[in-house]
Amino acid sequence: MTKIKIKMLSTADKVKGQGVGSAYLEQINLVEESNKLQIVTKNPDIIHHHTINPSFYLKMKLSKCPNVAYVHFLPHTLDESIKLPKPIFNIFKKYVISFYNNADYLVVVNPIFIEDLKKYNIKEEKIVYIPNYVSKEQFYPKKQTEKNKIREKYNIPLDKFVVIGAGQVQTRKGVKDFVKCAEKLPNIEFVWCGGFSFGKITDGYNELKQIVENPPTNVKFLGIVNRNEMNDIYNMANLFFLPSYNELFPMTILETANTEIPILLRDLDLYKVILFDNYLKGDNNEEFVKIIDNLSKNKKLYKESITKSKNISDFYSKEHVLKMWEEFYSKVYSNFKDSK
Repeated sequence: MTKIKIKMLSTADKVKGQGVGSAYLEQINLVEESNKLQIVTKNPDIIHHHTINPSFYLKMKLSKCPNVAYVHFLPHTLDESIKLPKPIFNIFKKYVISFYNNADYLVVVNPIFIEDLKKYNIKEEKIVYIPNYVSKEQFYPKKQTEKNKIREKYNIPLDKFVVIGAGQVQTRKGVKDFVKCAEKLPNIEFVWCGGFSFGKITDGYNELKQIVENPPTNVKFLGIVNRNEMNDIYNMANLFFLPSYNELFPMTILETANTEIPILLRDLDLYKVILFDNYLKGDNNEEFVKIIDNLSKNKKLYKESITKSKNISDFYSKEHVLKMWEEFYSKVYSNFKDSK
């Protein structure tokens, strides 16, 4: 059987500490396991754009094969991620929509964003939902003895309840709320992995930099951590806590779910359609603090919360997501051939 040849275009892995790069690497690994698909650098049947570089935009315009673009963000989700002069920011937002409009197909990682894209006059028939996926070979639960060694490496007491947050240090991610909750729970250790991937244009940079450089005594900022070390980070924790205000589908949630620790998130609508209530949720810092405190003391609640994470991990299996990609690429390829 002739394989469908896919050319992947991305520069996401050049900037460390962002989920788009993680999604790109996972996508490469997943497609390479397929008997129906093949990744190539020349003469592709389909070009898949993972980032929206101007050079990719030009290639899309000149391309003689169908182009697929990943939707990792929308214009309104950029507002609390990066800070640019308003005229430049407005031009950039228009460029993002133009890029999406010029692609033959768009892939969203969360179905709730289909309606958002339609508001920008993008045709629904070219939008497809395929969720993210994370390898269980790379992210998995470790034995307690191994977890203890990881804690020792990061100077975290073995008897402490540890809360992990991960993502770029920016306003949208709720980093300030993460720290405020830590201040209310001095007996619990809080650790944030991630840094200023986009430097000074990060929204809230000056204020957040002060927090990172002068955190409370029970808070550690580890900076940007290589992805191949993140399994250790999750495994040394008792809870993953992401109080983000706006997301599409954080790779960190899937990574954490594979390590089988509880997950606490802000109660956003988008999580309801992808996580199906398999997580702990709160609306504000008061609720977050209460949940974290209860979780650290209530063994029954903790055990139930681990089961929720396992449910997420089981649902987003490699086999299920790979089948979705195979069916999608096959449809793109056959539609293109039929149009010739």
